[in-house]
Amino acid sequence: MDELVAMRILLFVVMLGSGVLLVHVAHATASGRLGRNQLAGIRNPSTLASDDAWLAAHVRAERPTALAGYTSMATAVFALFQVSPAFLAGGALLGCLAMIGCVLHGARAGTKSAMEVAERPAD
Repeated sequence: MDELVAMRILLFVVMLGSGVLLVHVAHATASGRLGRNQLAGIRNPSTLASDDAWLAAHVRAERPTALAGYTSMATAVFALFQVSPAFLAGGALLGCLAMIGCVLHGARAGTKSAMEVAERPAD
């Protein structure tokens, strides 16, 4: 098998799988179906402090995290185009950077929401 074809297949599988997983986790955590855990979601002291903080963080982070997933899926589709290796590498790099940027934005916004929950006075 041609090395470029193998690279396209690997890029497609990894980016599509990552995208599907990101979208699924974004929706599952924001809906409360996936509660506090040590495997998936925004896991830091602020979000793990309580169930309310966890949910607030993931409700706020749902949109940018899902966008990261869709960006990853779009990058996977890009791998199917017959473009030069340099253009493929550049497109994959841009897609990965956009995905990471969205994830980091979601994590930052979600952490801020979790911290706001922790600062609320108890009823």
